[in-house]
Amino acid sequence: MDFNEIFRERTRNLALAVIRLYGLFKIREETRIIGKQILRCSTSVAANFRAACRARSRAEYFSKMCIVVEECDETLFWFELIEATGLLKTTQINDLIVETRKMLSAFAKTKKTLKENLKK
Repeated sequence: MDFNEIFRERTRNLALAVIRLYGLFKIREETRIIGKQILRCSTSVAANFRAACRARSRAEYFSKMCIVVEECDETLFWFELIEATGLLKTTQINDLIVETRKMLSAFAKTKKTLKENLKK
């Protein structure tokens, strides 16, 4: 499997996990708001990475990867906020936090490499 295939699957799996996680939130205003935010950005990671894989040029791929990095970082932010506020137990989200950090690192490195290559 190549990078795109691997991360198409990993981003999809993250989005599915967050959708399932949303069901664990107690019905309160703050959990509804935070839950919807993390749903939006985690599914956006998957959707924009999928779009990047269909890019028609290196510049378009780079542009989409910039969005992927931003949305992945936002997903991590919401996980950290959920953890810090105790809305869910750390054990319920720790694996997702670890996976999101790993993906963010890979995407940021890819973005940096793409940017360097576009300058050449």
